[in-house]
Amino acid sequence: MKAGSIRFRLWSAAAISVLLALGIAGVGLRYLFERHVERRVQGELSVDLNQLIGATAFGADGAIGVVPVLTDPRFETPLSGYYWQVRDGTTGALVRSRSLWDQTLAPVTGADDGALHVREVAGPGSVKLIAVTRRIVDSSGRSFDAVVAEDHRTVTTAVGEYVLQLAPALALLGGVLLAAIFVQISVGLAPLEALRVAVRDVVARRKARLDVVVPSEVLPLADEINRLLDGQDRALLRARTRATDLAHGLKTPLQVLAADIRALRAKGETELAEEIGKSVAAIRRHVERELARARIAPGVSGLVHCRVADVAGRVVDVVARTPGGERLAFHLDIPADLTAPIDEGDLSEILGNLLENAARFAASSISLVASDSETGTLIVVTDDGPGIPDADTAAALSRGMRLDESGGTGLGLAIVSDIVAAYGGTLTLNDAEPGLKVLILLPPPQA
Repeated sequence: MKAGSIRFRLWSAAAISVLLALGIAGVGLRYLFERHVERRVQGELSVDLNQLIGATAFGADGAIGVVPVLTDPRFETPLSGYYWQVRDGTTGALVRSRSLWDQTLAPVTGADDGALHVREVAGPGSVKLIAVTRRIVDSSGRSFDAVVAEDHRTVTTAVGEYVLQLAPALALLGGVLLAAIFVQISVGLAPLEALRVAVRDVVARRKARLDVVVPSEVLPLADEINRLLDGQDRALLRARTRATDLAHGLKTPLQVLAADIRALRAKGETELAEEIGKSVAAIRRHVERELARARIAPGVSGLVHCRVADVAGRVVDVVARTPGGERLAFHLDIPADLTAPIDEGDLSEILGNLLENAARFAASSISLVASDSETGTLIVVTDDGPGIPDADTAAALSRGMRLDESGGTGLGLAIVSDIVAAYGGTLTLNDAEPGLKVLILLPPPQA
């Protein structure tokens, strides 16, 4: 997953959103649970307060007392965190639980409405307590304040235990959500992956157009790409046609110039004829090279392949009838079912140039071998001529370069190099000892 990909962006946004949502949910659930525990504690304290009020009375001597005392054993255990206290509103006399020991609760001022009030008060050791209090006024006008309190750490402990149990549950929920989001992203981006594979097939010349079923949101993109490919094919076809027309249009003037050169030589103006002849030869080489390049099929072709043995057989038949080929023996070793990822015309151009060059220099025989492997289709043309020195192999592939002056335009290997390069292949010249070995490797379309 690359940092700049759509998948990474969606995944990052989803992960951040899930973490934020779970964090907010965790804080919210903790807050709600804390409120719930506090309300439960307040409810229990209210029950105890009502019991305390019911057990509180003024004696005949006017002293306030609580009979019977609350039976919850926690009120009997010193500093247990559970306390009650009754204060005489007139004299300030106190009656308190044993759990307070020699401590007292901070005075709680309540309204005379007789309603229940919930407050936080300081307890023994300045511990924060949750207290419920109520002021009672009897028929004689005497009053007392009753308070029942519980240590707030009870709430804190319960909330802490809840959070410890909540955290793994939220983590599990987060994992499930992230897994679901991962599946959602994968399913959502699958059409883009299919589109990428279709584009790769077009680039690799396995297909001429995008042939893929995509959702309606992606379909306009696929249609635009197909229209772009169609437009590119039409533009390349027009360019090839114009280049071919231009080259053919130049051939006639070149033929006229060739006739003029012959006329000049006949008149004895040899030096001028040679100068014009060199210029005409240079123009002719350019024309022939552009014609060969314009015929290269990958510019407009989508799926191309041909049977190597059939093409090689036809080319050998033609070369064997030429003056240079009549004296040679041709040896072909090509499987009958071998196919190469190249246009038939382009392969004919390659083999024609190579065999013509070989026929010009071979002493007695030419070998043409083709095979298939994982790296592609390998075609090897070998002759038993003088060969090319290693120092001259680069020059042999140069435009218009001739290593001998016996004839030719010096474009054969350069044209072959152009065609092979157009298909992503490689052209190698080796010494056959004696002779020249030309190796051409055409990679498979998926490469």
